[in-house]
Amino acid sequence: CRLCPPPAPGAGNGNAPGLEARPSGPASSLCPGPHFLLPDTNLLLHQIDILEDPVIKNVIVLQTVLQEVRNRSAPVYKRIRDLIQNPEKHFYSFTNEHHRETYIEQKRGETSNDRNDRAIRVAVKWYNEHLNEIEDEEKIQVIFLTNDRANKEKALEEGITAYTCEEYIKSLTANPELVDRLACVSDEGKEIEGGKIIFPEHIPLSKLQQGIKSGIYLQGTYRASRENYLEATVWVHGDDEENKEIIVQGLKHLNRAIHEDIVAVELLAKDEWVAPSSVVLQDDGQNEEDIENEEEKENILKTSVNKDILRPTGRVVGIIKRNWRPYCGMLSKSQIKEARRHLFTPADRRIPRIRIETRQADTLEGQRIIVAIDGWPRNSRYPNGHFVKNLGSAGDKETETEVLLLEHDVPHQAFSQAVLSFLPKMPWSITEEDMKHREDLRHLDVCSVDPPGCTDIDDALHCREMENGNLEVGVHIADVSHFIRPGNALDEESVKRGTTVYLCEKRIDMVPELLSSNLCSLRSDVDRLAFSCIWEMNHKAEILKTRFTKSIINSKASLTYAEAQMRIDSATMNDAITTSLRGLNKLAKILKKKRIDNGALTLASPEVRFHMDSETHDPIDLQTKELKETNSMVEEFMLLANISVAQKIYDEFPEFALLRKHPAPPPSNYDILVKAAKSKNLEIKTDSAKALAESLDKAESPTFPYLNTLLRILATRCMMQAVYFCSGMDNDFHHYGLASPIYTHFTSPIRRYADIIVHRLLAVAIGADSTYPELTDKHKLAEMCKNLNYRHKMAQYAQRASVAFHTQLFFKTKGVVNEDAYILFVRKNAIVVLIPKYGLEGTVFFEEKDKPTPKLEYNSEVPSLTVEDTTLRVFDKVKVNIMLDDSNIQHQKMRMVLVEPKV
Repeated sequence: CRLCPPPAPGAGNGNAPGLEARPSGPASSLCPGPHFLLPDTNLLLHQIDILEDPVIKNVIVLQTVLQEVRNRSAPVYKRIRDLIQNPEKHFYSFTNEHHRETYIEQKRGETSNDRNDRAIRVAVKWYNEHLNEIEDEEKIQVIFLTNDRANKEKALEEGITAYTCEEYIKSLTANPELVDRLACVSDEGKEIEGGKIIFPEHIPLSKLQQGIKSGIYLQGTYRASRENYLEATVWVHGDDEENKEIIVQGLKHLNRAIHEDIVAVELLAKDEWVAPSSVVLQDDGQNEEDIENEEEKENILKTSVNKDILRPTGRVVGIIKRNWRPYCGMLSKSQIKEARRHLFTPADRRIPRIRIETRQADTLEGQRIIVAIDGWPRNSRYPNGHFVKNLGSAGDKETETEVLLLEHDVPHQAFSQAVLSFLPKMPWSITEEDMKHREDLRHLDVCSVDPPGCTDIDDALHCREMENGNLEVGVHIADVSHFIRPGNALDEESVKRGTTVYLCEKRIDMVPELLSSNLCSLRSDVDRLAFSCIWEMNHKAEILKTRFTKSIINSKASLTYAEAQMRIDSATMNDAITTSLRGLNKLAKILKKKRIDNGALTLASPEVRFHMDSETHDPIDLQTKELKETNSMVEEFMLLANISVAQKIYDEFPEFALLRKHPAPPPSNYDILVKAAKSKNLEIKTDSAKALAESLDKAESPTFPYLNTLLRILATRCMMQAVYFCSGMDNDFHHYGLASPIYTHFTSPIRRYADIIVHRLLAVAIGADSTYPELTDKHKLAEMCKNLNYRHKMAQYAQRASVAFHTQLFFKTKGVVNEDAYILFVRKNAIVVLIPKYGLEGTVFFEEKDKPTPKLEYNSEVPSLTVEDTTLRVFDKVKVNIMLDDSNIQHQKMRMVLVEPKV
């Protein structure tokens, strides 16, 4: 500011920011002159989508406002901080609480809310007076934006220019599209005009908290059903074993809760308990007033109930915390001509439709858009929201990939400058300093073996004979933790991402490309920093000694699985790398046999890869991945390294080792597998992993070779998820699938954050690096494990969705395809089939809209479904027609119809 003296050293910025330049923003019909905007807290919280628009510039954010936003919403606070740091937006923060002329004391009897409102008005007033002293031709104004009626009236009385957000945005006549992004802020209490009350009132938070304390209400996470929009379950927090899950059914009982909200529920009397419905109900109503139709559907729910399976049932009485996010989906344009109100249908079926007002419905039809929810009044069938952004045409590959990433909450924006600033400067080379605590292993014949086209090479191997006749085997892993230091922006971004996500033709990296594909990638013929795990073994693959060291290596070859296999099998090749591979392969076979004798499982999953057209990048044909011996060779040594490291870090740090466990499934999980096998006169034992593995090996049928694969696929479905955990917070370490008493992830630090923490723990254990407080805080580690487990689960779902989308693209050009299939599951009104050729799974329904339903008889004991006179059993071979059903552009799906046997 030209008027304020520069602050004394160390005194902080007490002068008025933003005043060194004349504001130039969009033309407003309300205030044609140059002006700054100064919003209050609620405006920032609710209208952040507007403030982020490139049109809006020159905004002053007061410290009072920032502090309140920080307390009320971490995501919005982060978005505001990003705006302030973006030089093109000209957002300024002003420390009004530390400025002599704008600091105020709270008066007696004044609420802190009123005091803050007054502090904001005082700051606006001071700014305007201060700007008046600048001798310029044209006066610069500061305009106060608030949606709070009382605050606005007080401001006007005090001679401050104040507008609501809507008034100001509508005055920007050159930018009418901004109006769509206004959040409609009718609070719970203020109902929309007219309309009868549909929902019961929400009990206020203070009363809910008392009620939860005294046990009248239960607190839990609300999970909407994908199949039935009139049903949800609430997962109760705490250790109440009786009521772990509470069913909620019917519109009024769901009472405006939205998937993932934290809610308070009240249990209903036992005679009102219900069973989970086995009906599929999608909300297809176009008309908001159609409440009678809902009541009819709710009656359908009540009829099909078996008294034995009644479950604790409740109703939502209030919302403890909303967990809304921006939703992707499509506009269902209103049938009324010239209408401004339309319904938006989210891609996620668990989210209700949202009412938005927009003038651009014609252009948004057929587009994927993002909408945010603003509120849900008691007399509105659907929540209100506003348009945020258009992603592009539905069905378009780029658009659909973006939707898939957003819907699975995969962080995928480009790495920020702050993050990139922590990368090493190029050209990079290894220095004296880097060699401290490191062994030089560049003389070893190290090589890497990976899938074709792999650029993020995490691991390399070597094997050589020692003078005493034993073998030295080394696994060398990229030393990512050397480049990513604890707590800096690069580290924080990596932990937030948690994992690299591989889609069909795109990779979303966890760390910037300079590391993932270059400095940390163990490519051949370059010096690279590594973390090595080196064993001395005898020829029976028994470990005699293990040591860990940070190292420097120079890989002699980056091979694909096929190339490595060719070398091992070659009659003529006998060079050092080939000899090393043969040694590794021999040991790996012994290691694998030992693991399997121990009870480790080998389960099948039909993994599919697409061949892309090099021009259009469309999938041309699918192949099911085939595994070579060398795949298994690399896997054995990775498992061994992970187990050795897990043992080492746990011995060193029993309270805060980051480990990975795979819980044994509860016996009931196996029912479906056991029954299915029994129907083919085979016995599957499930009392231990070893018993399961052995009975799967024996379950062969000479007339039906594919049966064994089907049983293994089914066994995979019975498994639990493997998870990361902190050793000091858990006492069950066992890894069921690998039959190992302890396990962790050490071998893929380029693409998994868990491995970086494990590297840091191991480095401290061998004295190669120093520790830091968060590394030895088991509560922080447990929190981090929770986030990593979530990110891994979402990455898996995103990958499946990507395969599904590419499968649809593939079948789009194919028309109707007739293929062999096997029945995997039998349902009451459908069968689930697997088509081996495409590794594709789909459902054949026997009840279709507008067609007479055949006579269906379901038998859960045999697993079979009789359609008219034809009985279909699990594992039966059938023929189906596959085609793409794109009648609903938002939820395109593969449609399957049974051709043989005829029903």
